[in-house]
Amino acid sequence: MKKLTIFALTIFIVLASIPYFSSAENQQIKQDTAFAGVYTLVTVNGEKVPATISHDDVKFKVSSGTFIIMANGTCISKMSFIPPGASEAVSNEVSATYKKDGSKLTMQWKGAGTTEGILDGNSFSMDNAGMKLVYKK
Repeated sequence: MKKLTIFALTIFIVLASIPYFSSAENQQIKQDTAFAGVYTLVTVNGEKVPATISHDDVKFKVSSGTFIIMANGTCISKMSFIPPGASEAVSNEVSATYKKDGSKLTMQWKGAGTTEGILDGNSFSMDNAGMKLVYKK
């Protein structure tokens, strides 16, 4: 009987230590992380991708891009572009940590500065060094 009581008490303690969230709390957690995911670059400076744009008086073609926002506070930007005089695309990948405040995402890029972006439903947009980038989930 003593072993059964100890076993039951142990089970109770273990179950009591498991975090319990009401369905409202679960819904709030889902809403707080619903923005996370993979966003595909759709326009650069208002031009549909693939787009030939001018940046700092240099023309180049943006072939594609993705912006991955993870719920853990990190994000990754990947872009493929064709530099002036080249015929093949090169890829660039950079990562950042971010802070979310409402619909605003403030990204601190690894080895670089900060950029602010806006989340709007399934869209994400940012002005990165004068390039206006719009992504769709």
